Amino acid sequence: MPEAAVRELTFAQAIKEALAEEMRRDPKVCILGEDVAEAGTPFKVLSGLVEEFGTERVIDTPISEAGFTGLAVGAAMTGVRPVVDIMFGDFITLTMDQMVNQAAKVHYMSGGTWKVPMVMRTTLGAARRSAAQHSQSLHAWFSHVPGLKVVLPSTPYDAKGLLKTAIRDENPVVFFEDKMMYKLKGPVPAEEYTIPLGLADVKRVGRDITLVATSSMVQVALGAAKLLEEAGISAEVVDPRTTWPLDEKTIVESVKKTSRAIVMDEGYGRYGVAAEIAAVIAEGAFYQLDGPVKRMGAMHVPIPFSPPLEDATLPTDRTVFEAARALCSRS
Repeated sequence: MPEAAVRELTFAQAIKEALAEEMRRDPKVCILGEDVAEAGTPFKVLSGLVEEFGTERVIDTPISEAGFTGLAVGAAMTGVRPVVDIMFGDFITLTMDQMVNQAAKVHYMSGGTWKVPMVMRTTLGAARRSAAQHSQSLHAWFSHVPGLKVVLPSTPYDAKGLLKTAIRDENPVVFFEDKMMYKLKGPVPAEEYTIPLGLADVKRVGRDITLVATSSMVQVALGAAKLLEEAGISAEVVDPRTTWPLDEKTIVESVKKTSRAIVMDEGYGRYGVAAEIAAVIAEGAFYQLDGPVKRMGAMHVPIPFSPPLEDATLPTDRTVFEAARALCSRS
């Protein structure tokens, strides 16, 4: 890839660019949600899109997640490709009937006659001091449901490539963006590219332990890997990028090589994404494991508003480093 073709974009810029390119490519793509047009969302990710595409394609809706998500499901069934914006991931609780009972099942219940090619964009992640009702990471809920695809990008490059693929997919896709990563910068090619759903990415190659990490936890894993390197431990970091479809092969092959694994996810540990991936590792690499597969996720409490308490609920570079060093010292 020519160096001149790669720019440094923020995560937010990569998302906006993906949406703009897909809306120019396909007039059936539209965006709807609360404050998406004039305000550009509370995080300003979509600022400027309404000026280019107008209010017929960037649509401010009433404050009714259930209502406009239902509209999107119906529109998708008639050939539109709506991108629904749910400003905080906590509000997906209001869309569960539309997404779980309608969007996820229409294709199957119609014998393949109907499709629901829509994307729901929403956020996850704590550490923004937004308290218990605006800080949850609930991606495990949708990952549990047949008929839905679930995407969790961790870099600007992945965000753009995965979102373009999601918009073109014939299935309903739920796309989670960590709200604390919108200012994260990284290289993004200027030319057209997409990233297949269900293809994990090895963010760092290592030999002693595998750190499987999703979304914001990828950056934590990379930070922990640097600390481990200073301690003489080589950590491999694997980013699944999608929790469904899940690239089990890449994850299992990495753990077979390193013989140890920590699975990191910002969601709650109980019945969570980390538990599912840990089970995949236990089943696929059992005879190569030199120790138990460890899970690390959000503390099992509602996210506090207090900054020091909120910070204590999440894995950090240091806590992952300590857990990995302990696993490696067992043998």
